Amino acid sequence: MNGYVKDKDAYLSRLRRIEGQVRGLQGMVDEDVYCIDVLTQVAATSKALQAVALGLLTDHVGHCLVEAASRSGEEANAKVEEAAAAIARLVRS
Repeated sequence: MNGYVKDKDAYLSRLRRIEGQVRGLQGMVDEDVYCIDVLTQVAATSKALQAVALGLLTDHVGHCLVEAASRSGEEANAKVEEAAAAIARLVRS
């Protein structure tokens, strides 16, 4: 079971709102809205996605990583490496 299961509905709700924000951005570009206004909305959308990513990461560490740590050392090491790679991707984005 994934760590985010208990918050799945909240994540889906947030992602639907983000989807609406992206559609709004498309509309803004289509309607030739002022560049700075579009960029402001892009930043807001990016922050919303980052919040989802951080929540998922927290759930992963709190559930999947902790569960793996209670098992074998090799599985725990693999999960730590996986989490570190995910964190690195988030930091680079």
